[in-house]
Amino acid sequence: GAPTISIFLKPPGVIPPGGSTTICCICQHDNGNFVLYKNGQQLRTLELRGSRAEFSISNATQEDTGAYSCHYLDGGTVLARSETLEVMVQEFRLPKPVLSVLPGHEVAAGAYVIFRCTIAHSNAGCFLYLEGQIKALDLLSKEQNYFNLSHVHKGNRGRYSCQCFTKGASFEWSAVSKTLDLVVR
Repeated sequence: GAPTISIFLKPPGVIPPGGSTTICCICQHDNGNFVLYKNGQQLRTLELRGSRAEFSISNATQEDTGAYSCHYLDGGTVLARSETLEVMVQEFRLPKPVLSVLPGHEVAAGAYVIFRCTIAHSNAGCFLYLEGQIKALDLLSKEQNYFNLSHVHKGNRGRYSCQCFTKGASFEWSAVSKTLDLVVR
């Protein structure tokens, strides 16, 4: 069948002006190449290293905001397209949140895990990120600032972080929290 491509930001989240991030495209084939598109326009061909290709954004500006996707080509034929990844560049105006996990960052498979994102702001919502995922795992609110994983399995392990925002006349963002690596034994 056609190969599937995953696309994600490393590290995930909204980036500040002057900040940096990397767009990663992964495909289970390793003999073609990737073409990166932005807002439907071809941006550049990416070199494949193993089964992945990366495009770095550094010293980010508003110009880098947009909808990115990767097309996987072999011999000029498009074999697959990734989903669309939204990249946002915004000033950070809110305090940096703190991500914590209970019972701890090393757990046995089958355990019940709670992630909590705490921010010193009365009505911010927060996104929980897992590196390697195209979208946030969950939207946490002031009423429910935690995310439960019951029966964790090896697929839940990885690098988590959170980022908060307020929605008034416009969105205001916080920096991304420190990351937290969940280990599932």
